[in-house]
Amino acid sequence: MLDSTIRALGGQAYLNVQDQQSEGRIGVFYHERSEGSTVFWRFWQWPDKERVEITKQRDIAELTLGDEMYEITFRGTRIVDPKKDYDNQVYLERRHHALEIILRQWLNDPGTALFDEGTSLTENHSVERITVINSKDDAVTLSIDTDTHLPVKKTFVMRDPQGYRDEIGEVYDNWKIFQGVNTALNTLVSRNGELKRQYFVTSVSYNNHLANSLFQPGNTYDTRKK
Repeated sequence: MLDSTIRALGGQAYLNVQDQQSEGRIGVFYHERSEGSTVFWRFWQWPDKERVEITKQRDIAELTLGDEMYEITFRGTRIVDPKKDYDNQVYLERRHHALEIILRQWLNDPGTALFDEGTSLTENHSVERITVINSKDDAVTLSIDTDTHLPVKKTFVMRDPQGYRDEIGEVYDNWKIFQGVNTALNTLVSRNGELKRQYFVTSVSYNNHLANSLFQPGNTYDTRKK
């Protein structure tokens, strides 16, 4: 089933993606109510570099290099401590459990185990549920459409600051092919079933040989600047 999923995502074209450039709009929700939205430009480089520019002026950039996070504004670059913001912790965990990480890294690890959870109905799709557990006992469950073999939903569990279990979910929809790579243009992110983020991608391109300067933090934040 997972081999079929990789083929549905583009096969070798998907496995050989080294970078992605996209733009669209992100919506933020609290208790299922919208707290606003903004446009974004995203630059990603395999396996763990990401730059997201937001606002129409593109004057704020959020840079993530592995587990290091930065905020870049006209004042300079500020190091972000994810331990001080649970949303940032969730963001990093979503990166650790990204679909490309599961399918391109975990599956190649000899210590990874696969468990067939059987068929189910998810987001009005008939799906096959497969749990993937890596050598560090980290688990993610994929719900795969039984007809298209494309991912419908992905879930994993993390601990909040109080030690409670939070289930993080991502729902994928509106798949389109770009440069041979099947891409979900709509993604919903939930926490314990409650909608938190909604991403709408309007354009995307792959293997653009992105400039290294996009992923450099630059000058550190100077609090004396006005």
